[in-house]
Amino acid sequence: MKATVERNELNSALNIAAAASSVRAALPVLTSIRIEAKGSSLTLTGCDGEMWGEASAPSNVESEGAVCVQQRLLSDIVSKLGMGEVSLELVGTTVFVRHQHSEFKMMALPAEEFPEAPEVEASSTLSLPYGELTNAISGVEFACSDDAARAVLTGVLFHYDGTTLTLVATDTHRLAVDRVHRDGIGSPLTAIVPNKALKIIGHLPIEGDENLTVSFDGTRLLVDIGTAKVVSQLLSGQYPNWERVVPSEHTRSWLINRSEFIENIDRAMILARDSANRIRFTGSGETIVISARSEDKGEAKEEVSCVSKNGDLEIAFNGRYLMEALQAMGSEGIQTEMTEASRPAIIRPTEGGDDHFCVVMPMAIG
Repeated sequence: MKATVERNELNSALNIAAAASSVRAALPVLTSIRIEAKGSSLTLTGCDGEMWGEASAPSNVESEGAVCVQQRLLSDIVSKLGMGEVSLELVGTTVFVRHQHSEFKMMALPAEEFPEAPEVEASSTLSLPYGELTNAISGVEFACSDDAARAVLTGVLFHYDGTTLTLVATDTHRLAVDRVHRDGIGSPLTAIVPNKALKIIGHLPIEGDENLTVSFDGTRLLVDIGTAKVVSQLLSGQYPNWERVVPSEHTRSWLINRSEFIENIDRAMILARDSANRIRFTGSGETIVISARSEDKGEAKEEVSCVSKNGDLEIAFNGRYLMEALQAMGSEGIQTEMTEASRPAIIRPTEGGDDHFCVVMPMAIG
């Protein structure tokens, strides 16, 4: 195998393949990248045993072939190379990576050991503009859990009823919901998609106004745009009844400028990190006092103006949870809806807030 490829093209393909590979695995091949030179392209594939990410880059192929190399090492090498052409050549059990005056030697693994992606015979599909899908994903994925013991919460719930696509994510401390109203974009379905697969989908080389089709067969999903492909197991299990968590009413609210609010919280987080990210919010009239303290370092105090409705309340939240929720909202106007300090609050944009919101559980004021 010997091929020459532009560094940027190689890096883009590698990013997709690497995102699907495993950092640690019992099988060394699952921490590797499969490289295949064929025709006029170089195809890179990563796999963690349950997910496959594949991407191709246009290349000058002098001799065809396939090989596997360590993903982490290849990623580190390619990320440090400058602009220009990169040559990859297999000689015996060594892969040479050459760029200008640089040369790296990598140990090779047999390509035959790399697991092939299974076929997905679609029983359900969703087809909608790529930008709409990725906006909906980014509006909720921050709320996914990273607790492998509750695997069902490490993904995003997709539910389509024929008119509305609803995406939901929760780690039990917060819950994010995003709805896309579109008739006829596919057949009704309910599936839990791993967040790892969604991150790869979010970096596919496709324009925002182009349609993307996601195929489901009950246990797997497939996204194939020709130059890149993602195959992933779906998460099995019963997703929590999330609608029960959403407060049906509120008695207090704060209307706040999103950018200013993010800056206030970000500064308070300097000290809040030492107290489990706890930040206290005290509403008084048209002002919210934002405070945080560290037993060892000191205290922080910020003020932000708001439009208040019965908003004289003292309540505490995890500052990181608020930051992530606010950063996922596009509107500059943000409304925080509350009842009491011990009950969950809803954060929503002032525009389209029924279709995109986040429920956040409060913390003890301390």
